[in-house]
Amino acid sequence: MTYVAAGDRYGPMPYHRTGRSGLKLPAVSLGLWHNFGDDKPLDSQRAILRRAFDRGVTHFDLANNYGPPYGSAETNFGRIFAEDFRPYRDELVLSTKAGWDMWPGPYGEFGSRKYLLASLDQSLARMGVDYIDIFYSHRFDPETPLEETMGALDYAVRSGKALYAGISSYSPERTAEAARILREMGTPLLIHQPSYSMLNRWIEGGLLDTLEAEGVGCIAFSPLAQGMLTDRYLGGIPEGSRASQGKSLDPGLLTDESLRHVRTLNEIAKQRGQTLAQMALAWALRDKRVTSVLIGASSVQQLDDSLSAVERLDFSAEELDAIDKNAVEAGIDLWRGSSTS
Repeated sequence: MTYVAAGDRYGPMPYHRTGRSGLKLPAVSLGLWHNFGDDKPLDSQRAILRRAFDRGVTHFDLANNYGPPYGSAETNFGRIFAEDFRPYRDELVLSTKAGWDMWPGPYGEFGSRKYLLASLDQSLARMGVDYIDIFYSHRFDPETPLEETMGALDYAVRSGKALYAGISSYSPERTAEAARILREMGTPLLIHQPSYSMLNRWIEGGLLDTLEAEGVGCIAFSPLAQGMLTDRYLGGIPEGSRASQGKSLDPGLLTDESLRHVRTLNEIAKQRGQTLAQMALAWALRDKRVTSVLIGASSVQQLDDSLSAVERLDFSAEELDAIDKNAVEAGIDLWRGSSTS
């Protein structure tokens, strides 16, 4: 059936200004890291994307190697975009990234101008769009001059293939350097995409201060700690979960100590009238420097649960204190190497 977006889609969802730019993003954005590859039915992908937009999610976030296989998330999104969302293109913020391994050989990863711009062209073709709203350097490349990497982002914007430039998993020091280089080129750094959750709080150690000083927005990925901050693992490792399949969550991280903290956080969420996932998302948004949080969804039901987090974003001092005692490092930062370089 022909998709017609809900007339009341701009309702409860808050929209936050991205740093000092003119661009606003929804408090909760949808990431296509998981659940949009060829291993998932296209109809379920379509249902999730439609429901997200109907509930005010205007930002869809991708990367060149999302799948599986690599590239398939962009291809599948492109099919759905062409059939459902093309009339709404000007209401959408689409982003993609390049930096991690994508194709064989020396030009298929990291931060060279050759790789980034070739990847961008491929992403545009797979998604079937003329431009991307945000194009990211997906990780810092210690062997390529930062001027070259940022120069590629500047060219992407000046060529009209992207509207804004972003970076992901850069340290505070490299972020400040990247912002300076882009500013001198005349293409301000719009946004940083770091991992951030109750169990992975590294951005509180300087990155948020840097982003505030530079006027750069922040969109947090993995705010649910790859599923640890949901009710999925409260009673162990269920069949079919990421941990059981070895997908981005090492079952060895689900220690008795970590689960004790997670169960306490779940009790706090219950007292607030929220699910653990809803409270975790609201908590990540408590700092006004965090523009948006990126969620994944394997079903419309899971999506709806996460999006309902915006119905309760306030915290009392007592709640924050209780959360702080249990929001502890759990060793789940898979991207630490890039963000400390």
